[in-house]
Amino acid sequence: MSSSATASDWQVDAAKSSLTFKGSYQNGPFEGKFGKFETAIAFDETDVAKDKFDVQVTVTSVDTQSAERDDTLRTPDFFDPAKFPRAHFVSQSFGKGADGGLEAKGTLTIRDQTKPVTLKVHFAASGSTGSGDTATLDVDTTLNRLDFGLGTSKDWIDIGKDVSVHGHLVLTGK
Repeated sequence: MSSSATASDWQVDAAKSSLTFKGSYQNGPFEGKFGKFETAIAFDETDVAKDKFDVQVTVTSVDTQSAERDDTLRTPDFFDPAKFPRAHFVSQSFGKGADGGLEAKGTLTIRDQTKPVTLKVHFAASGSTGSGDTATLDVDTTLNRLDFGLGTSKDWIDIGKDVSVHGHLVLTGK
């Protein structure tokens, strides 16, 4: 058997894709998104051993529909983009989760903190088009913002520590 087989490489349609999150402030929910992120994705459902996700998020592209909240997220207490302009996820392995679904295990770096993260993965092929295969890729996880040094002082105690993250990517085969 040849060992040169690789997973399928995918290009993200940025106009149709999103990276969103949900958090809470003073027990009230809020939602946001990141408008700019870059991806390198190799994914093949039939051979997950070769699958790879590499996602870099430009943290200044955060948008919660509140200029005041967005400005706060761009301060040194939170993302500190002057020092740490990007968040970065890199997968290390793929496998079946406890619920039978597919999971990607990897590391996420926000600021100067790198932590293990597990993403729940749902891949749906859409068939072939004239320019190649198309698919959607949805990933979900919940992060503890304190693990990444985001708003750790007592000034931010009214912000919930758990943040749910959802990525919806529309893909085209390269």
